[in-house]
Parts: sequence; C-alpha cells; structure tokens
Amino acid sequence: MKTESKVIRKITLAILSTVFCVGAFSCQDDIRTDGYSTNDVPELLPLSEEQKAVIAYLPKNVIIAHRGTEFWAPEESEAAMRWARNMGADYIECDLQKTKDGVILALHDESLLRTTDIETIYPNRKNDYTSAFTFDELLKLDIGSWFNEANPDQARASFVGLDILTLEDVLAIAEGKRIKRDANGKRVVNRDAEGKYVSTVYEPDPADNGNRPGVYIETKAPYLFAGMEKALHDCLEKNGWYADNINDMKKIAYKDGKKGEVDIANTPARIILQTFSPSGLQNIKAAFPRLIPTLFLCYDFSGSPVNYAELINFAIENGATIFGPNIDYVTGYPTSLTPWQGDMIRRSGLDIHAWSFNTQEQYFKYTGPWCDPQKEGGADKNYLDGSFTNLTDLALRFYKESLQAYADKGLNYFRSNAALGIEDNIHKNKTMRTAQEVLDELGY
Repeated sequence: MKTESKVIRKITLAILSTVFCVGAFSCQDDIRTDGYSTNDVPELLPLSEEQKAVIAYLPKNVIIAHRGTEFWAPEESEAAMRWARNMGADYIECDLQKTKDGVILALHDESLLRTTDIETIYPNRKNDYTSAFTFDELLKLDIGSWFNEANPDQARASFVGLDILTLEDVLAIAEGKRIKRDANGKRVVNRDAEGKYVSTVYEPDPADNGNRPGVYIETKAPYLFAGMEKALHDCLEKNGWYADNINDMKKIAYKDGKKGEVDIANTPARIILQTFSPSGLQNIKAAFPRLIPTLFLCYDFSGSPVNYAELINFAIENGATIFGPNIDYVTGYPTSLTPWQGDMIRRSGLDIHAWSFNTQEQYFKYTGPWCDPQKEGGADKNYLDGSFTNLTDLALRFYKESLQAYADKGLNYFRSNAALGIEDNIHKNKTMRTAQEVLDELGY
C-alpha cells in the first residue's frame, strides 16, 4: 500500500513535471495509463522445485475447449465434448457439481434452471440445487432443447434429449469412447443389487479420430460440496488418470494403435485442475499427494500491483502452477491481463492460461502482434501459454494460420515447447475442418 508521504511526493513530482512541459510536447504524451510503476515492484515468492518441475512438462500454446463449446452445441453435453475432442482441442474443460447420491457431474451451474427443462419435469423442485437430486432423477432432464431455442442458427434436432454428463463420461470421451445407448437413446448403466446407479457403460466411438486431449477440471464452491477434492482424487485414480506415482497412470489406447493429432492424455499434463476459490486451492493441494498442474483463476478489479502480487503469491504459496486472469470480453469485468500484469506473472514463473477467447482480435491482442509496435517478435510479448475458448475451430485457425504467418515472416511469438521436444506451434499440422463438418461426422 502507498503511504501518505509517497502520495504527496508523487503529487509534487507531477506538479514539477507540468512546469517543465512547455512548448515542445504535451505532457499527456508522457503519462502512463496502465496504473503500473516500475519503481513500485512488489516482491514475489519463489516457486518450489516441485512447481518448477510441473511447469516444465506443461505444453505451451494450448487450446482449452471451454465446456466443450458453448457456441456449437449445448455446453458440457456429450455432443460438445465429442466435438471438442474431434475438432482438435488440447484440453476439454468441465465444471464439477455433485449429486445427492455422490455422483460427480460435469455441469457448470448450481441451479438447473438455465440449461435444463426442470420447470417441466420437476416444477415444484425447480429452484433446488443440483445437489438435491440423485443422478437417476437428473437423467430425466433434457439439457439440449434450451440450446436450440436460444441458438436457432446452431440448432440441431439431435441435441434434443441430451442428458447431463458425469466426470467419468468426460474422461471416457477423452479416451475416444462414447456413452452406450439403448434403442431409445437412453444411456446403458450398471446398477447394484438395490437398483442404484453405479456406473455408465461406454463403447468405442465410431467417429473417434484418434485425438486424446487432456481434461481440464474446475471445482466449484467448497462450501457446497464438502470433500469434493478428495472425491475428485479418488475418481481420477480409479480411472487411471491420476496416480501418486506419475509413472503408474494408465496408458490410454489409440484408435487402431495409431497416435492422433492430439495426445496430451498420454502425458503427465493429462489433468489440470482449476478453481476461483482460495479454500478450494488449498483443498486441492491437500487432496493430491503429488503436486498436480493447478490453475488459480482470478479477476482483479483493483488494478493495483500490490493486490495483484498478493493474488500471485497466494497462488504460489498454495501449490498453483498456472495463473488464470480474464481478458476483456465480458462487460463489467475489465481485463486482468494488461501488459504490466502479464509481465508480473511472467516474473513469477507461473504459466498463464487466460479466459475466454471468442475472436481472432482477442488472440492478436494477447499473443504478441498487437503488443509489439516495434515489430521485434519474441515469445516474451506473448501473454498466453494456454487459452480458454468456446470456439476451438477459430482458435485453431488463429494459431495454424494467423500467428504462424508472423513466424513465417521472422516474427515468432510462440511460447517455446523446446523442453518437451515438440513444435512450438503444436497446431501447425492439425487437420482443419469446419465446426459443422465435425458435428456431421459425429452423427449430430
């Protein structure tokens, strides 16, 4: 925090500066507008050796399919997740809720009103939390029809009747599978002796193109789901996606034994966890004996270097390996990734995965070209090691074509993947198709 004497000194300096600004130029030309002073650089905590080791195996320039997609299919549905996998996303992202009977869901909202037909199916329970329902009760809900009504240009008849996913469903989709369904389109499940839901039956996805993305998981408010992080640990361990010894994680099979264009699921970076919650970050660290790649999400309304440093230091102190600022894409949420903020994160050593990108203009702004008036190039001008997007197709085109065009002209802004022995532009050789073509291939 600035002391009163510092404030007075700054005012005095400003007045003196004004006195000398005569004739040659306007003082407005020499006033910083980003709120950051290089004379007031907060101290940042050092990363642990374990954090450095995790960051070293994280791939750079990755595309994270936010909820699968919010644009081309109903968010966090089987259609959205299969689409993101086949489209070429490096990670498919989901949020976690938990049912009354302990099933971990891939669902964003605590309420079911926005994305289901709960008002029709359970009119007297429409305002209940998701956690008040068993999974069998939730399987009666339709999570696709609302999307068709809200997005007529992207509507497809096959979205009607889509059901709520579990975290295990998302893991299976990342492995190239799909939910097995009966003649009526209902999922086939395993039940215990009392008829209670145990698990879903999966089958090889006939439209699987061999891509094996990682899975990016956001835990929600800890006060709603006591023990969620421990349950998450157990679910990932049971399915082979996490092990206390990194070498004990299962090998995820390829289609016909041939590696696809995306294979993050077969690397130590296969799972990344994320949370906005300070206590959630602490819970993740406590629940996983081996440090797992973890993102601390933030939005910063203060614009203060001191406050921003406190957020970064909290992330470091509690085991985060990635910092997750927002860009300026939502009204009322100013960006938390101005150049001075990006420079501070870079100085900390944390990776940067920012949210959420829906236009090429946004990508240009944060990956270097628009932050490089001298046209020098350089990865230091790129403030993204990864980006969340609802439009994996658009993001692929940006990296594969637009940003690559700069590199071809000698202005390389890609973050380096040299330590991993792979190309900096991991999208360079990916197959480009339209979003509609991929949905058609998947049978939607």
